[in-house]
Amino acid sequence: MRSLRHPDALLATWFGVGLAPTAPGTFGSAAALPLGYAIALLAGAPGLLAASLAILALGVWAASAYGHATGISDPKEVVIDEVAGQLLVLAATPFTPLGWLAAFLLFRLFDILKPWPCSYLDRNLHGGVGVMADDMAAGAYGALVILGLAELGVSL
Repeated sequence: MRSLRHPDALLATWFGVGLAPTAPGTFGSAAALPLGYAIALLAGAPGLLAASLAILALGVWAASAYGHATGISDPKEVVIDEVAGQLLVLAATPFTPLGWLAAFLLFRLFDILKPWPCSYLDRNLHGGVGVMADDMAAGAYGALVILGLAELGVSL
């Protein structure tokens, strides 16, 4: 474990959230929700999408540096990938409690199950890109389900 005094560790663990003793990915996804709420209030869906992409870029660097420093390619305490992926789903989600609960659950489902191409990205990409890519794909899957439900007339 790398000290949180290092900027890469602080960001990679999302300010220490990834140090939760159990289910750090779930805690990382949950930690994205207050940030997402603030962004949604200030800038709506475009702001959430922009934040997701900005955190993706930061995450590639932070996860890569953290992994290099610890010698572990995808440490469980790195949760910045969950934050970026969760914000991506939220960008496609109605700003309602039910919508956000669905977005949270869908993202966690796809992040855990890793359907193709998430599983491919998880196995074949390395470094910070590998850490971040499968979660962004899981976020895209969640967003597609949310959009598909809206197209079918399901209101969240």
